[in-house]
Amino acid sequence: MRMNATRFTFGPVNRLILEDSLRTAMAAVASFLMARLLQMPEAYWATISAIIVAQSSLGAAATISWQRLAGTVLGAGSGALLATYFRTNLWVFGLGIFLLGLICALLRLGAAYRFSGVTLAVIMLIPRDKAAWRIAEHRLIEVSVGIAAGLALSGLWPKASPRVREEESKM
Repeated sequence: MRMNATRFTFGPVNRLILEDSLRTAMAAVASFLMARLLQMPEAYWATISAIIVAQSSLGAAATISWQRLAGTVLGAGSGALLATYFRTNLWVFGLGIFLLGLICALLRLGAAYRFSGVTLAVIMLIPRDKAAWRIAEHRLIEVSVGIAAGLALSGLWPKASPRVREEESKM
């Protein structure tokens, strides 16, 4: 372990890695607690979203958050609609994934396609006793809570600039 006034390292772990890890852990725990407070049945979706967002720089976090939210809205809406009328029909699910790809491309929502497909799969392929629209509503709330927590931590405690990261890696 090496330490001086501005730098801490322990093998491959330095101050920036410690900060990133702590920021991500705080966002993950906060999002889970918020989702539980809202009585969401699958609060881990908030945590997954928070982890994805918190591990990005603030600019990238805003972009990935927009893509994740747009994809979740598209996937939840199509999942609620398709699962209501077709249940877990694999062929309809495949068609839904295909159409989401086209919709995301037409709307220029590149990365949203990944998130819309995951949301559609969660709603259509996991058997549940609740109505599909209710599952879709929960997923949207859980993901939104995670995005909010991740963005809040990224805004309150931004990552070091690329220049600082480069200097740290040279030491």
